[in-house]
Amino acid sequence: MSAETKQNGVLDPSAQSIVYEFCHLLEKSKQLFNGLRDLPQYGHKQWQSYFGRAFDVYTKLWKFQQQHRELLDGAYGLKRWQIGEIASKIGQLYYHYYLRTSETNYLNESFAFYSAIRMRAYYSKANKEERPDLMVKKLRYYARFVIVCLLLKKMKLVRDLIRELAKLIDDYTGIYQPADALEWSMVLQEIKAFMDADSAVQVVEHDSSPVVLTHRLGPATCPPTERSLSGASPLHLAEILIVGNCADQVKFSELTLDMFRMLQTLELEPQELGAAGVGAGLGLGLRLGGGASSVAGSVSCEASPVSRRPQQQQPMENGSRRDNPHKYLLYKPGTAQMTMFLASSFKELPADGVLLLYISADGERCQPSPNGGDQGYEDGGVVTNSRRETAETETASGRLRKPPLAGLKSPHCIYPGDIYPYTRKPLFLVIDSDNSFAFHNFPNLFGQPLVCLMSPEEAPANFADQRQRGSLFTLFLHSPLTAFCAVCNVSTAVVMDWDRAQLILDKFLLEAGRQLARFRQIDVAYLQFYRDDFLRLLLLRYLFCSTTLRLHRAFRGPSFYPACRPPLPEQELAESAPLQKLLLDLALVFDTRALFGLGGTAQTAVGSAVFTTYILRLYEY
Repeated sequence: MSAETKQNGVLDPSAQSIVYEFCHLLEKSKQLFNGLRDLPQYGHKQWQSYFGRAFDVYTKLWKFQQQHRELLDGAYGLKRWQIGEIASKIGQLYYHYYLRTSETNYLNESFAFYSAIRMRAYYSKANKEERPDLMVKKLRYYARFVIVCLLLKKMKLVRDLIRELAKLIDDYTGIYQPADALEWSMVLQEIKAFMDADSAVQVVEHDSSPVVLTHRLGPATCPPTERSLSGASPLHLAEILIVGNCADQVKFSELTLDMFRMLQTLELEPQELGAAGVGAGLGLGLRLGGGASSVAGSVSCEASPVSRRPQQQQPMENGSRRDNPHKYLLYKPGTAQMTMFLASSFKELPADGVLLLYISADGERCQPSPNGGDQGYEDGGVVTNSRRETAETETASGRLRKPPLAGLKSPHCIYPGDIYPYTRKPLFLVIDSDNSFAFHNFPNLFGQPLVCLMSPEEAPANFADQRQRGSLFTLFLHSPLTAFCAVCNVSTAVVMDWDRAQLILDKFLLEAGRQLARFRQIDVAYLQFYRDDFLRLLLLRYLFCSTTLRLHRAFRGPSFYPACRPPLPEQELAESAPLQKLLLDLALVFDTRALFGLGGTAQTAVGSAVFTTYILRLYEY
């Protein structure tokens, strides 16, 4: 600091003004940031103006501390960890804005700030301050950074962050002996378990280096629309509610593995990072809507994950990029919370919009009322709040619960009847539960488009034990090729085989769409939903799941197969010679042909040739 700025230990008026303005902006930013938790978590517009004010203040604060860094270092005593704290809160703002808008590009904004904090070592001297609260801030920053990297599939960086976080936790617990030591140890274990469970199949290069795959929707991942299925009035997916309440499933933060997979399935691939756009590190503006303001600096980013897909397929929406559907994520919600968010989604639905409700939860069965009159409640439903005190009953899966008193319905459960009011508008249900049977007779009371996809209720013993590592049904909807490998006990695949298998899978989905178009009895709801990229992909992946499990020798009987309402010709599709041949070609890629059987007329069409090919390949080894 120059002599002109400070004389006899007293700041000159201009320097005092700068320090005062910085303190004012810092205090204002803290007030706005703390006020975010008081905003309603639902709705589209109630919170936008508040976020706008928060971004404006943080933009001014960030620019101001950059322009007057030298003076603030001397006159205010600005430390690097304080700069890091400002950048961390900007990263949090972008992350929460992503959660509220569902726009994946804001994840890139959040990543840029979090990454710059680490690269510029803003928290490097935090452990020398002898302040445990400062160490906790650093640990929380790492935990948040891990979530953003997981969502962006930057897996190499995630592994580096986990190693650094483990060392920081050791330092924190060793120096301060804090009361929350066990809590941070559990956070670290959660992250490791989550990472391990999410890597159901490892795709590797020839040198055994891992290949990071992405499973969001992109131009190469969206099968084209069949013309004969596009005659009805088109609808588009506008609102999504993702609910997770599996008590024994791995999770990190407030995301179960099923929720994590489904939210990616229902998002567009983020746009690439660019020097002049999203991801220019601390050089990006704090964008909100169309406006942007520039700040100096840049940060290098890990290479983006790849989609192992052929690039010659049709682009989405006839070449135009659509917006992400708006979604809510609810982790172990109570009945009141879930009803409130469901009602909000229903209210915000546009005239041509579809509401998708995805529930991954433990089932709860109950006895029908002796007097009847409980339609929509007689077969139980899915658990919404695991914090209640209830007895557990032994079942094949070991997870079904019974209500506290015989003949009464549990108040901590979502029943099919609870969802009936929301069928007044187009509704797409995905139920992944060991009591999905409760939704088999879901009625269409109001004549609006309605589809319900339901998971199998049972699984072979070796797969049922893997429930905590994520549901097989959700995995089929998220990454059908990964799920196929999982049911074939393939844990590692060479990238060349993976690419070959992906081409076969794409042909299967294309052929399934063609065959679906030939059925005259198909419900009009499927025709209307099929025009939407996300819903079309879910439907075709559902058909792949159904066909795979019906032909797999380990899955025997209706309770081992998924189901849908209105019904689709799943058995006819499973007996289709072209689809069976494609599925068996897929099995041959991974040398798992023996796990699949053939049925119906397809046996004579493709069975002999495929079996001969399989035997010849065996003798090659």
